[in-house]
Amino acid sequence: MAADPDTDTRSITDSNNAGKETIQSGDLDPNFKYEVAREPGGEQIKHCFQCGTCSASCPVMRINSKYNPRRIISMVLLGMRDEVLKSDFIWLCSACYSCHERCPQDVKITDLMNAINNIAVREGYINESMRKVRDVIREHGRAYPIGDFENKKRARLNLPKVIEKPREIMKILKG
Repeated sequence: MAADPDTDTRSITDSNNAGKETIQSGDLDPNFKYEVAREPGGEQIKHCFQCGTCSASCPVMRINSKYNPRRIISMVLLGMRDEVLKSDFIWLCSACYSCHERCPQDVKITDLMNAINNIAVREGYINESMRKVRDVIREHGRAYPIGDFENKKRARLNLPKVIEKPREIMKILKG
């Protein structure tokens, strides 16, 4: 990272695409890492020493290099609040826990991604696909609507009928 004292910017190189991104240091939020650390699941973020085990373990990163847990953590630690919270890539974690199991610092990256997502939602940033899932849950009380077809299959297996809009879920969604 090189500093330019005349413009007060930082240049960082993204190892995935070897491009340079200029960041105005005035745009950085030095308290962002503390905000994430206070969020359930984010407590260990400051223990990360950027070893890269999370990224090397990540099956999503093998498919989509935009999702890079190490880079996301680095961006949080640097204070790139807006870039992180407004991004689509924070929603790509598959919650496989591969990174979690291998992290030598016990950062619990899957939980950390949930913490970051929770902050993003509170700030009004939600990925379009997550918004659609939310809307389906609001409409049906679950992420996958259950209809007559599914209930007939359940009946053949002697399973109880699934109620379309369970009261408990609808109560949570209203509260």
